Amino acid sequence: MATELHVPSTRSPRAASADSTAPRSLDTARWCARQGWPVHPLAAGRKTPAGNCDACRRPGHTREGCPCAAAGRWCHGFHAATRDPARIGRWWGEHPEFGVGVSCGPARLVVIDIDAHEQGLPGRDRLLPGIPVPEQVDLTGLANGFHTLAVLAALRGATDPATDESTLRVRTPSGGLHVWYLAPDARRWRSSAGSGGGRALAWQVDVRAYGGYIVAPGTTTGAGTYKVVGAVRRPAPLPPWLAQELERTGHLPVPRVPGSHPVPPRALQAVLAGGDGRARTGGALRSVLTEVAACAVVAHGAAFSEKLNRAAYTAGGLVAAGHLTREQAEQLLRSAAAAARPGQERRAAQIIHSGMSAGLRQPLYPRGRA
Repeated sequence: MATELHVPSTRSPRAASADSTAPRSLDTARWCARQGWPVHPLAAGRKTPAGNCDACRRPGHTREGCPCAAAGRWCHGFHAATRDPARIGRWWGEHPEFGVGVSCGPARLVVIDIDAHEQGLPGRDRLLPGIPVPEQVDLTGLANGFHTLAVLAALRGATDPATDESTLRVRTPSGGLHVWYLAPDARRWRSSAGSGGGRALAWQVDVRAYGGYIVAPGTTTGAGTYKVVGAVRRPAPLPPWLAQELERTGHLPVPRVPGSHPVPPRALQAVLAGGDGRARTGGALRSVLTEVAACAVVAHGAAFSEKLNRAAYTAGGLVAAGHLTREQAEQLLRSAAAAARPGQERRAAQIIHSGMSAGLRQPLYPRGRA
């Protein structure tokens, strides 16, 4: 059952009566702040942050060094989020039409964002990133994020987050669901960059954590109200199995030790240097492997999974066309992945298997035309 958020009142009956016309958005913002969640205004009737001031809208302006936050303004969205009662009272007291956003990172929130958009199914390699979905698996009836997340949970023998009654769940106006969890430690889980950005947990299932915000329950937009499902009003600790899946899909920055990258084997060096002797096919493989190897100098945010998947797909196509053996392709891919992300061999192997399986169905540069 979906209900609107009930904000417990700690005021005396007399004070409550005198303030009975207080806007719901202000009550919601105050309630969130009491949970330890920094809040920021959302534009009236929308789920996007309220607009910046004129100075912050100027071309080339960035939030680094911007005085607006110190001055108590809401410019730059979730970066301005606060738990300060006075600032919250001023923001929503003067603008009761504003909605409420919660900055997930400082609140240690990890919110699973499940969509139910009407879209055609993507390729099987994108349904559960890093987990192969064999051709013999019947996908009839699979239509949205509720289904892909349920499949992932079933594969792990775990409770489907969409049905997890132990934690705060919020129904969105579009028919989706936000499942709120609390990070149990200091690890900085990262937000997804979207379903096509290489860090989706599953098709139509994204994550809101550091670097993002979530719409607070009780907020109303032009599409409707974000309503709590069930009786629980607070997030439960992030389940260990889900933490493992988030780490597998790249939602956790990888600690980097300068100078710890292994030197690529000679076979990989030869391909990157262009010494394989086949201009067109070698160039295609060299290009994607170079992108993978370049991730070594970027601690996080390099789209490593997406680039490795693309390289594996390309290699699979070259194997299918007879330009190299599968063993050669896998060795090159593993070498590039190990050079870029040492210690993540298992995750890399899953991505390589999925990408190559898809690429093997699409021969690249058939012999006679290479």
